[in-house]
Amino acid sequence: MSNTVTCRLKTHLLAASFLVLAAAPFVATTALAQDADADAKQTDAKQSDSKADSKQADHPTVSKKKAIGPSATVNLVNLLVKKGILTDDQAADLIKQSDDQAYVARQAARDATTKADEASKAAAAAAAAASPPGSKRVTYVPEIVKRQLKEDLRKEVMAEAKKENWASPGTYPEWASRIHFSGDFRGRWEGMWYPGGGYNSTGQIYDFNSINTGSPYDVSQSNQKNAPLLNTTQDRNRFRLRARLGMDADLSDGFTAGMRLATGSDSSPVSTNQTMGSDFSKYAIWLDRAYLKYEPFKNPFISRFAKENGGAPDSLVLWVGRFDNPFWSPTDLVWDTDLGFDGAAFQVGTEVSPGFRPFVVGGAFPIYNTALDFSSDQPVKYGSDDKYLFGGQVGFNWDAAPQVGVTFGAAVYQFTNVQGQLSSPCDTTLQTNCDTDALRPTFAQKGNTYMALRDVIPPAGYTGGDYSQPQYFGLASEFRPVVASARVDLGQFDPVHIRLDGEYVWNSAFDRSVMEATAINNRGPDIVPGVVPGAYEGGDMGWLARLTVGKMNIENYGDWNAHIGYKYLESDAVIDAFADSDFGLGGTNLKGYFIGANYGLAKNVWTTVRWMSASQIAGAPYAVDILQLDLNAKF
Repeated sequence: MSNTVTCRLKTHLLAASFLVLAAAPFVATTALAQDADADAKQTDAKQSDSKADSKQADHPTVSKKKAIGPSATVNLVNLLVKKGILTDDQAADLIKQSDDQAYVARQAARDATTKADEASKAAAAAAAAASPPGSKRVTYVPEIVKRQLKEDLRKEVMAEAKKENWASPGTYPEWASRIHFSGDFRGRWEGMWYPGGGYNSTGQIYDFNSINTGSPYDVSQSNQKNAPLLNTTQDRNRFRLRARLGMDADLSDGFTAGMRLATGSDSSPVSTNQTMGSDFSKYAIWLDRAYLKYEPFKNPFISRFAKENGGAPDSLVLWVGRFDNPFWSPTDLVWDTDLGFDGAAFQVGTEVSPGFRPFVVGGAFPIYNTALDFSSDQPVKYGSDDKYLFGGQVGFNWDAAPQVGVTFGAAVYQFTNVQGQLSSPCDTTLQTNCDTDALRPTFAQKGNTYMALRDVIPPAGYTGGDYSQPQYFGLASEFRPVVASARVDLGQFDPVHIRLDGEYVWNSAFDRSVMEATAINNRGPDIVPGVVPGAYEGGDMGWLARLTVGKMNIENYGDWNAHIGYKYLESDAVIDAFADSDFGLGGTNLKGYFIGANYGLAKNVWTTVRWMSASQIAGAPYAVDILQLDLNAKF
């Protein structure tokens, strides 16, 4: 009975020893696999020579041969990049793969050695306790047993590596690998200079946004308070920052969810800039994007069904929520680049012939939703005045030549319920709201033509003379812009490109006779001061042309580009609330030139300088020059 126990314990001891002998070749890297059996045989020989010492446990060892160092791999990859055989991106992938393999080898070796020590100590202790004096241990283990031990250990190590995710350092668990973060930072100094000599002081520009988002302005002659006015004379400068953090999550079967947080001095739809200088107070964070995106042809079932029944477009994308501008817009003539669209939209495109790819974009977007209890102080509620934007665009991308790309788009945007309407007779001494108050814009910059919304009537018991007339203002025009956009990209000097961008807009719903009858701004000098206003001078069209030279995407040190352009945008070509917020300090009714450049300081870090000179087209004199100096970073 004693001999049987002794034999079993001896077998366990030898099995533990060969467990490590079998693991050593595997974890030492693939290049040493062929030496594994030789190492095992050498260890067997050493164990045979030490039979006499039965009380001292044998300690198996890992192979002493070293894998090729990662530095050698890096040097080889760098040499291939230098000779032009590999690109920088390919080199980075190879180096990461080498680092991952080296990391696996180190972790596996460390794990195997630890397990071998523990097993051999336990077996040695058991053997010493159970073996009677004079007993002998059998040191021979069949080759088939050693191979089985190797395979068992390999499976155990790889299972642990997959479970704990240390087989590829720097990666995330499966659920986390489907979530992608991105962000950017911009620090800006901005200087604004108005012309001297009283040029801007000969007229006044009303701040309609301040009036419409606050208390109504009393337009009666007895009111001694001035209406809110925009600054048009005093130079200013300011420091601003913009910080944004976005997240996209790949769900399944073509679905993606996304959101982005951003800074901002207020809830402006066209700016996420935070003006600094508020006694070091903390800044607000806004929900800038939140959407669900669906690409149905990434769903395997739909993709297979489409291929079996005549094919599918190259791409089809659907959005719902708050997302980036889905329409192709090469400039900021119509839409500010920071503007987010609320609602639902789609994009579809396919290549119909080599190098020619038409596309279609469409969507419906709520702009304003009437408050549930409007008007809150009236027992009988007013009807809804919801505002919507419906848009459609068709266009194409065309490789006109091997190094010449052309893109063209034509769009129509229909706005509903954005034009102001005169209210029914409204006694403001009895009610605080009139029935068309909801038609005033909830956000505006400047430039559009306005009309009075309220038909304020004298209060009960009126006996003559002046009376209070608190007033809100709405847009005088309807808006249905028709937009043509084009881009020509010349890549003969790649990576330096020459790009020409152009855009033209015409408000097809504009009616000059309506504007003449209702407009209270964008007019010439009064014909009879305070009695007969001047002629309406606004307009319904605009255009922009820009030339850009350099690398279009600034990504690395030394990347650069420069641009120059001219902009002309009449008062009612587009809604000023959604137009560019930088040129002329935002809005419409502006013309002038702009010039700028970008230069890469490091990977994903660059600086920008831009100069813009703008002046008014119609109405009161206005001009401003703006210099912006930016430091940008992204990840």
